[in-house]
Amino acid sequence: MQIRDLPFPDPGVPDAQSGPRFLLWLGRNQLGGQLKSLAWGLLHFSCIAGLPYMVGIAVEAVLDRSGARLAFSGALIGLLGVGIAVGDTMLHRTAVTNWITAAARVQQLLARKTAALGSALTRRVAAGEVVAVSTGDVEKIGWFVEALSRFAAAALTVVLVCVGLVVYQPALGVVVAVGIPMLALAVLPLLPRATRRADFQREKAGRATELASDTVAGLRVLRGIGGEELFLDRYRRASQEVRTAAVRSARMWAVISAIQVLMPGLLLIAVVWYGVHLAREGRITVGELVTVYSAIMMLNYPLRHFEEIAMAYSFSRPSAKRAARVLSLSRMAEKPQDEAEADLPGGARAHLPVESVPVESAESVESVETPAEPGGDLYDPATGLLAPAGRLTAVVCGDPDEAGRLAERLGGHPAFDDAANLPSVRLGDVPLDDVPLDTARTAVLVQDKDPVLLSGTLRTLLDVPRSGAVTPEAALTAAQCADVLDALAQASVDDDPMTAHLTERGRSLSGGQRQRLALARSLVTDPGALVLDEPTSAVDSHTEARVADGIRRLRRGRTTVVLTSSPLLLDRAERVVFLADGEVAAVGEHRELMHSEPRYRAVVTRETDAERVAADARTDLDTDLTTDFDIEETA
Repeated sequence: MQIRDLPFPDPGVPDAQSGPRFLLWLGRNQLGGQLKSLAWGLLHFSCIAGLPYMVGIAVEAVLDRSGARLAFSGALIGLLGVGIAVGDTMLHRTAVTNWITAAARVQQLLARKTAALGSALTRRVAAGEVVAVSTGDVEKIGWFVEALSRFAAAALTVVLVCVGLVVYQPALGVVVAVGIPMLALAVLPLLPRATRRADFQREKAGRATELASDTVAGLRVLRGIGGEELFLDRYRRASQEVRTAAVRSARMWAVISAIQVLMPGLLLIAVVWYGVHLAREGRITVGELVTVYSAIMMLNYPLRHFEEIAMAYSFSRPSAKRAARVLSLSRMAEKPQDEAEADLPGGARAHLPVESVPVESAESVESVETPAEPGGDLYDPATGLLAPAGRLTAVVCGDPDEAGRLAERLGGHPAFDDAANLPSVRLGDVPLDDVPLDTARTAVLVQDKDPVLLSGTLRTLLDVPRSGAVTPEAALTAAQCADVLDALAQASVDDDPMTAHLTERGRSLSGGQRQRLALARSLVTDPGALVLDEPTSAVDSHTEARVADGIRRLRRGRTTVVLTSSPLLLDRAERVVFLADGEVAAVGEHRELMHSEPRYRAVVTRETDAERVAADARTDLDTDLTTDFDIEETA
């Protein structure tokens, strides 16, 4: 995989059971790049390791006054220098490629998971944590993947050098072969503590990032209530905690680095002392002593990669754990295939996507056509809610949280925990839980109670997948966005509101303006079924009435469900459904339910319990008086 080929056509399905398993999965998916980096690393380190032997041969040639051997050793040293340069260049190139491709793969996986979870993501993981995972954690994971092949090359080189020294000069080679593993293992007792301190630093940094994200998101509100300084003080304290944790972590890594310098130095002193003793006794030559000495000096370079891989793993393991946690999230617990198919009604299995229906052979696959987008009545078996096809249905819930969960269910693949225990919402005869997520979202579009506007121009905001039957102008008109267009036109360079730039989350607009732009974005898609959760909660009553008329006019003949308690929207609905305690309690028109259903009236008019009791008492009194009057008339 080359950098120019990014992004990946398919980043794959990650093993997100744990952080180490996720790192192992990344390594397996980049096996080709790792092998290339390993090969160039072996060339680079082997050439470095070969220099001491050539230096020893050159020293022996000088002592023996052999010009031919000296020239030969000089030529080999020059050749090794070329190998070092080429190997280092290509090692750096392939290692950085591994780093970038690993980071890109993780970012693609996170982006895909974010798109799949939608609004459910921030209910499972804090927004600041998601930002930290997709930025700093991705970099640390890429660092470990990049360092892994270089460490493997360095480790193999150290083994080869030790074996070569034992063969070349057994007396000193055995000392080096025993001492080098001790150098590599000397820092192991310190690694758990260093890892804990790195984890603590990362936890504090994630908390500070989350706090900063929340502060920026609520800056407008904080200024209104005078809470800026309070949150700034909290962030200052969080920043100091991060600084303190970083200093403690750096101290531990400084100790490890010092040990990595001290221990080879002590080994070198021991080898030189013992080598001089052997040379005086005539058991080794001066050239052999120089060779062993140079080899130990050269080994300091590959040994440094042992420290790097320890640091990379210590920092990347918690990062990989957090990334795996995000990637392991799902919108709901999935049923086994056989169990899911058993739940389908008769004939519904024929509506499943082609890839979910077992086939006997390739010929049978060719004969099966991909089913069209499902359509028909929108029905929720859990509550008994039925939204007839082509009609505007308003739903009133006594519990606002229940309305949010119902909106998720109507869109398919709900995110709350007990959703797997509830029967699937059906569109026509097709259960939405058994339809691919992209197909379900095409068939049923849900606008959340708090929709998000991304930064960019208004034209970009409305450039969404759509049927083409509704133009952006018609959608903006139906959503009553005239004042928004005027404000954007004034902010645009060419007086064109479509080219005006919207800030992140539309913070430059009021809440009602953001809500209406989000409604226009939903209307322009023109889905088969549109679910709107409180689409006018932030607008005034006059605008709300016009928005209600615009929705009814633009969505005529299309299935529309509006979850609201606004009398203006309810009065314009063709059908009103009242849900109490999670079940359908009454169905009818708004005016009819206001007189016949006290609980409905209490929710819509915001009656208190005392007012509701008084109203019920008046109703009972009127009923009794009417009954007595009828009895007297009959008598």
